Amino acid sequence: MNGRSWRIHPAVLNRFCWMALLLTGTLWVVLGSASPCLAGAALSPSAPLDLGFLQMYNLQFEEAHKTFSEWEQLHPDDPLGPTSDAAAYLFSELDRLGVLQSELFVDDRKFKTSRKLPPDPASRQAFDKALAKSELVADGVLARSPQDGNALLAKTMNLGLRSDYLALIEKRYLASLGYMKRAGILAEKLLAIDPSYYDAYLAVGVENYILGLKPAPVRWVLRIYGAQTDKDQGIEKLRLTAEKGHYLLPFAQLLLAVAALRDKNPNQARHLLAGLAREFPNNRLYHRELERLH
Repeated sequence: MNGRSWRIHPAVLNRFCWMALLLTGTLWVVLGSASPCLAGAALSPSAPLDLGFLQMYNLQFEEAHKTFSEWEQLHPDDPLGPTSDAAAYLFSELDRLGVLQSELFVDDRKFKTSRKLPPDPASRQAFDKALAKSELVADGVLARSPQDGNALLAKTMNLGLRSDYLALIEKRYLASLGYMKRAGILAEKLLAIDPSYYDAYLAVGVENYILGLKPAPVRWVLRIYGAQTDKDQGIEKLRLTAEKGHYLLPFAQLLLAVAALRDKNPNQARHLLAGLAREFPNNRLYHRELERLH
């Protein structure tokens, strides 16, 4: 740097962190148990957790809460039950507040007008309560079995969900970044135990892709903060989840559609969105974004 120190303005860094968090954020909202035996299998309404995530993708939040509550009653030692319920609370808030718009991913100018959103106090209280319950159960499981996949995944999700709330609703981006980095560390630990947890690859894929779009000086600064910034690797990981994931397979397809829009490939985006719209007819996001491509 020609002997001079070089800095990036905090407001600029905040914006790039926000873009990464917006993408990585929502992924934790829809992340469920990533059991390897479910790799590449379609979500089934006959499987209780599958049903809950199908309902959540379809924006049927009351039904999802009921399904997850019934799962918790039957499986009190599974921390993914309350984690999933917390995800449904956050996902419903993001939908109510209009955060889940793919145009936010494509039009960077939208980030300049981003503002703090008015959360629902009752929803926030239920969200915090579910996360606290999950943490208690997960810690108990890990005390007995330190490499338990479900417990590690639940704790990873919990960190991601808190990161999401801070970034997407409260707009506290740097505070959110701390949770995101901790979630990434746990995700890597889980993948080291079993790399066939395909849903977990999405976290790495999103971070690499969106940050890989940034100019070289920005990528350099973000790497100092521990971020991964390889766009090609990001697409590779996204495709891995879109092809072999389970709970996150539909969401990975949505993110690939977003990537296609950024890369000026409307045909690929249209194909992906059309499939999602057929699978989740109640989700207005898929239909709205598909209509914009016609």
